Amino acid sequence: MTNPNPQSGSPDKEPATEAQARQTALGNTERAEAATTPQGGAPEPQPTLGRLFVQNLWAANTFTVTLLSLVLAIVVGGILMIISDPDVLSTYSYITARPSDALESSWTLVSEAYANLFKGSVFDPEAFSGWLNGSNGWQAVLAPISETLTYTAPLVFTGLSVALAFRGGLFNIGAQGQATLGVILAALAGFLLPLPPGLHLIVAVLAGALGGAVWGYIPGILKARTGAHEVIITIMLNYVATYFLTWLIVQNGVHDPVRTDAISRPVDASAQLPRLLGDNLRVHAGILLAVLATWAVAWLLNRSTLGFELRAVGANPDAARTAGISVTRTFVLIMVFAGLLAGLGGSNMVLGSTASALTPLVVAQIGFDGILVALLGRLKPWGVALAALLFGALQAGGNRMQSYSGISLELVTVLQALIVIFIAAPALVKAIFQLRAARAARLQTSLAKGW
Repeated sequence: MTNPNPQSGSPDKEPATEAQARQTALGNTERAEAATTPQGGAPEPQPTLGRLFVQNLWAANTFTVTLLSLVLAIVVGGILMIISDPDVLSTYSYITARPSDALESSWTLVSEAYANLFKGSVFDPEAFSGWLNGSNGWQAVLAPISETLTYTAPLVFTGLSVALAFRGGLFNIGAQGQATLGVILAALAGFLLPLPPGLHLIVAVLAGALGGAVWGYIPGILKARTGAHEVIITIMLNYVATYFLTWLIVQNGVHDPVRTDAISRPVDASAQLPRLLGDNLRVHAGILLAVLATWAVAWLLNRSTLGFELRAVGANPDAARTAGISVTRTFVLIMVFAGLLAGLGGSNMVLGSTASALTPLVVAQIGFDGILVALLGRLKPWGVALAALLFGALQAGGNRMQSYSGISLELVTVLQALIVIFIAAPALVKAIFQLRAARAARLQTSLAKGW
């Protein structure tokens, strides 16, 4: 039987007219609006800009977690101050009778301690008032910042050293040993080479960088050629460097002939980093080198071909090898650059204003503190610089806190450790403050592949 409507695909369906098509489209639109409209009938209002800002601020993003980690560390540090002070702790024995005594003494202790921490690292209002009335000079006003920057400079270099190795998939525990070799060669060049000013400083700084680079090359080549674990090698090299420094100080030609204790000859004035704010303030040109090194590492990682290869090897060595990247060469270069940075940090300790001669403790703990700085800075160059500034402020302010408040200087180390612990455990901070999950932020807790 012939179909009476040849344009119809089926005798049971008629072709849709233009009016029917418009009605169908209108019905679909109404159904879509009804699906997005609440049951009350009114459309849901769009959130304001301020509300969105508050919602994003109280989310588990990197900035919020870092800030709240600092708050938690300060609170726990205050509790430790109260527990460690016998006079304050005794007021809690009769807290039910007179709770105001315990609360007042606790507040006085903690507030004065943190106030002195701030005055010793950032700004002292009394010094500023004295400058205004003429009782002291402007140097007293800038003294806290000067001390903070003095402690910050070497931490920037060792933090960058650890962070650079992390980004390449290596766990560099040897920044302490690399800084030790850097301080040794920088000091030897500083008092053994009779060079003119300017050139003498450049040679001493380069000698420190060379010492760190050589000490970084050893674990790098062993890792690349034999597969030896860099953690074990760098830890052992830390001991070798420390004992080599102890032995070298007492050798003829190095030991100070007018001293009986273990100390070397002083570095010549021509090899000293110039002070930026006069002889009365300790901040020196090392902080400028630290800023330049931060920029250089950021450029290396984000703008250069070598930085791309470094990050590729750190993310997946097998895939990088398949793509034609020499993993062996990259491992060696990573550790050489990391050692060079740590060596510059060590040279700052003897060519700057921290010390002017070699001693067994001249490097202090800047290599191990560099690990904490790198973790706190999220392995980002400028983040590392800011983390070093915070640690430098804690060290500078801790000296005043100990002198004026009687708080042990070791508490500053405890504060540093607490900050890193809370930052390394973002889930804990999120649970304590009931933070919402961040939409665009990812807290990178896995720092290196396989670690």
